[in-house]
Amino acid sequence: MKDTHKKKHSEEAWENRELGATEAFVRKVSPEREKALEEKVGLQIISIRLQKSLIDDLKALAREDGLGYQPYIRQLLTQHVRGEKRKRDKEFKVTTR
Repeated sequence: MKDTHKKKHSEEAWENRELGATEAFVRKVSPEREKALEEKVGLQIISIRLQKSLIDDLKALAREDGLGYQPYIRQLLTQHVRGEKRKRDKEFKVTTR
């Protein structure tokens, strides 16, 4: 019973960010592993200039959602592009009838 309680407590601590949320738990992977991971998930590094106030707002919104700001921006862009593609597909179907 004690092990079950300890396991549950540990899981909750990870979920609540009591454990693992500090730099002590971070380790930089080798450049080879980083490149392999990026290729596996289809990521490509880009550079974009944004207003500092926009970045601050994005970081605040991301924090509210429990995300880092870069994954949050990726999520926003993905949602926007999917929506635009659906919209344009519908418009194309209407104009080709």
